[in-house]
Amino acid sequence: MSNSMIDIHMQVMWNRLISVVEEQALTLIRTAFSTSVREAGDLSAGVFDQQGLMLAQAVTGTPGHVNTMAESVGHFIRDIGPENIFEGDVYVTNDPWKGTGHLHDITIVTPSFMDGRLIGYFACTAHVVDIGGRGFGPDARELYEEGLFIPIMKLFERGQVNKDLINIIRNNVREQDKVVGDFYALAACNETGHKRLIEMLKEFKLPDLETIGAFILEHSRKATLERLKDVPKGVYRNSMTLDGYDVPVTLAVELRIDENGIVADFEGTSGMSQFGINVPLLYAKAYACYGLKCALAPEIPNNAASLEPFDTVAPEGCILNAKRPAPVSVRHVLGHFVTDLVLGALSKCLPGKILAEGASALWNIHVSVKPVEEKPGMKGAEMLMFNSGGMGARPTLDGLSSTAFPSGVHTMPVEATEQAGPLIVWRKELRNGSGGAGEFRGGLGQSIEISPAKGYQFMFSAMFDRIGHPARGVNGGLNGASGYVGLDDGTVLKGKGKQFVPEGKKLVLELPGGGGYGQPEKRDAEALKRDVRNEYISADQLKQDYKASV
Repeated sequence: MSNSMIDIHMQVMWNRLISVVEEQALTLIRTAFSTSVREAGDLSAGVFDQQGLMLAQAVTGTPGHVNTMAESVGHFIRDIGPENIFEGDVYVTNDPWKGTGHLHDITIVTPSFMDGRLIGYFACTAHVVDIGGRGFGPDARELYEEGLFIPIMKLFERGQVNKDLINIIRNNVREQDKVVGDFYALAACNETGHKRLIEMLKEFKLPDLETIGAFILEHSRKATLERLKDVPKGVYRNSMTLDGYDVPVTLAVELRIDENGIVADFEGTSGMSQFGINVPLLYAKAYACYGLKCALAPEIPNNAASLEPFDTVAPEGCILNAKRPAPVSVRHVLGHFVTDLVLGALSKCLPGKILAEGASALWNIHVSVKPVEEKPGMKGAEMLMFNSGGMGARPTLDGLSSTAFPSGVHTMPVEATEQAGPLIVWRKELRNGSGGAGEFRGGLGQSIEISPAKGYQFMFSAMFDRIGHPARGVNGGLNGASGYVGLDDGTVLKGKGKQFVPEGKKLVLELPGGGGYGQPEKRDAEALKRDVRNEYISADQLKQDYKASV
């Protein structure tokens, strides 16, 4: 067979392997109990070789899950020990420093055997609705308060479930059936991937993953380095200030670009917080690598080799390299800003090619709904909503509105949220005027109003940012709108921490918009008319920011 035919044959198998992990991820979506998985796609799935190197990932999923999971499988192999890995095993952890950054994410790894021989691993991750402790929020002062910590261990051994572990989980979480159900859904997800892989290998008459794995890693590494060849070499810096919990936080980065790749150094970043907004370095790395790869090699599939040229370092004990037992429950809030942070530095060596800052961090809200008075038939619920602000404007296009960049999760449908518990969503719409003005306008945030159903009240954990520090515009573009949290009676609430909404009141969330790109006066007149007609900008904003009138 000619070399070109061999390459085509390998490419076909590569594509087939991606379809295997896509079906793996879809199994999790179909079987998961938590709405964050079913509706928002807050998950990841992938296949790994015998050494624990990621060969392929499902398109469905978040960079924070996928890119951390890419490193976590190696921890599983070392901690379990090769001599203790058996057919029928399933392993589990939510260790923030060996998994995906906080206790609410459950990572499951399953060894894949063919004809009695280990050929690789499947791994998946999902966010569960509750893991005990204080609940999902930033208020804890230590990891021990944030929930049940599960070190790397066996969920199944040789096909037999670890009943003691399941019993411990059931007795430490508020939503027992949902959480345990998600553990089993994760295990089923990997089993589906394993079955499809065996079918594929038998169809192509392959004894294992070694041949196709070597092809994937070699070509991905070579292609990624080829894309980096034309990037100007040097050192580029950026910093940003964010709300933090009780005091503002500075994130800083120095990108060092040479012929071997790119290192993101977070020297100059603020020290750890006493609250749960700290970020384990593997999570910061996940979003740094994602931003760099999006900008420089977006078409190359994500795997161990295409991620290899990107690395991160950080001073131990800074807020992007938190050390155990620091609280890390809402590590996503600052972690999501790392993408904009590194892209801002990259824009200095690639001017005119990088988008403006966006809302970046999700405006997640975890709600504990309870009856005002205990009555038969009335029960509470633990609920999680994902909401997104606007993306920054791009060099030639407006920013996307209400889009979860860089996390990539979906916004949950109102109907799915209201079905999960006694909560009413009164309003959920694009926020007029929230996108930063510019030749290309920043994306819009959302305006959301929610309340407990009649006879109920709720506590909620705020984990919001960009209330005091909006997304910055670039090249003359204006900042996006700041966020706001309050009640419908005008009471202003905090951007972070546990707070109360009584029966009869509505929680009002005004999500931040993305920064604008370029001078507002240069915006196309027809685009301005369309913005006013669609209520994306107001007449006052048209006059004040764009110096124009309809």
